[in-house]
Amino acid sequence: MPPNIRQFFQTLRDLLATAGPFVLIAAGLLVAAYWLLRPAPPKVVTLATGQEQGAYAEFGKRYAAWMRQYGIEVRLRGTQGTGENLALLRDPASGVDVAFVQGGADEVQPPPGERKDDGLVALGALFHEPVWIFYREDAARRRLGRPALEALDELRGWSLNVGAPGSGVTNLMNRLFEANRVDPSTLDLHRLGQTPAAVELLEQRVDAVAFVSAPEAPLVRMLLQTPGIRLFEFAQSEAYSRRHAYLEPVVMPRGVVDLARDVPPRDTRLVAPTAMLIAREDIHPALVQLLVQAARATHGDAGWFQRRGDFPSERGLEWPLAPEAERALRQGTPWLQRHLPFWLANLVDRMWVVLLSIVAVLIPLSRIVPPLYEFRVRSRIFRWYGQLRRIEDELAAGGDAHALKTRIDELDDRVERLAVPLSYADELYELRAHIQMVRNRLLQGEATTGRPRARPAAP
Repeated sequence: MPPNIRQFFQTLRDLLATAGPFVLIAAGLLVAAYWLLRPAPPKVVTLATGQEQGAYAEFGKRYAAWMRQYGIEVRLRGTQGTGENLALLRDPASGVDVAFVQGGADEVQPPPGERKDDGLVALGALFHEPVWIFYREDAARRRLGRPALEALDELRGWSLNVGAPGSGVTNLMNRLFEANRVDPSTLDLHRLGQTPAAVELLEQRVDAVAFVSAPEAPLVRMLLQTPGIRLFEFAQSEAYSRRHAYLEPVVMPRGVVDLARDVPPRDTRLVAPTAMLIAREDIHPALVQLLVQAARATHGDAGWFQRRGDFPSERGLEWPLAPEAERALRQGTPWLQRHLPFWLANLVDRMWVVLLSIVAVLIPLSRIVPPLYEFRVRSRIFRWYGQLRRIEDELAAGGDAHALKTRIDELDDRVERLAVPLSYADELYELRAHIQMVRNRLLQGEATTGRPRARPAAP
């Protein structure tokens, strides 16, 4: 092997031997930090939505399309509504990570001013979700003698659909009936999904249907424009909001459905719980960041009941707000994410504090690497001084000059083939000079005793 290549590999081996443990420690700390912090989010998240043709199902499709651009697959799981969504979130074996939840629909309500503590967290309030009670004009004329329903207590004796089992409509309607002193047993209650209920209403098999949905739901928009179908107006909307914290008074402006046909023909007062995005408390922080951004892109524009920028928000939440969601709602899209790919921005954002800590630990350790490297290289030179000293001691003790000469020649030959970095060549040449010095003393001893003088080895 050529000397320069041999010297290169020898230097590389020295570096690996001295810096290798330091590199392994650094790599071990990084791997441990990566494993503990989980900076990379899961590639798949399951979102529980709602019934087909409902607002939750429509919004779920928008979330899935928005998250796809960041490499996250959103699997949509259709349900009957809020009740089923909460049951899935509370079941660790369901596989559901996040869900749309209607405010006020949970059977368990916290005391006033407090939030629930059941292992779930809120990612933000998303939109107003009005209570829509559609009824047939002919049913009102037949039962009340007029085409308009004016109060909820006038529903006694009516056939009313209050949502499928697992939806949040039933619990909410029960609270509204209780507030109006209406015994549910005085009504003919049906438990159908939104689409079958709308069909029953149009075919005159029920008198009224109750929905809780955003106006984006196709069924809501269709019923608002169907002749012979009226929308119940909550004339006491302010009073409802004072009695129930999860309800807000909202107004559907005149003509907002269809300006040309002037639908509705006047401002209509309604009450609306707030839809929320709820997740398990162990959801990955990077997913929270993305879901809040998806919520802002989906719900941030102006709508029938909101102005631009009203949602997503921190208002009206029944569950504690996730810390990462609070940060995303207040600060918006992180600065790094605006300039770097999502995966890299997330990695830096999640790891930078740990990286600084690791660097602070490694800097003192790194100071021992140069002395170790120097010791390793110099020890390869200095260890030959031990053999040289033994030869010199045997020479002083009157040892066999011929044997000593052979040993010093072998020592010189081996040192000559020694590969060291150029920065340590001076010490190598000093060793060879000392070998020559001992050889000269050996030759002088031979001359003094009259023994045959051996030919000195080439320096």
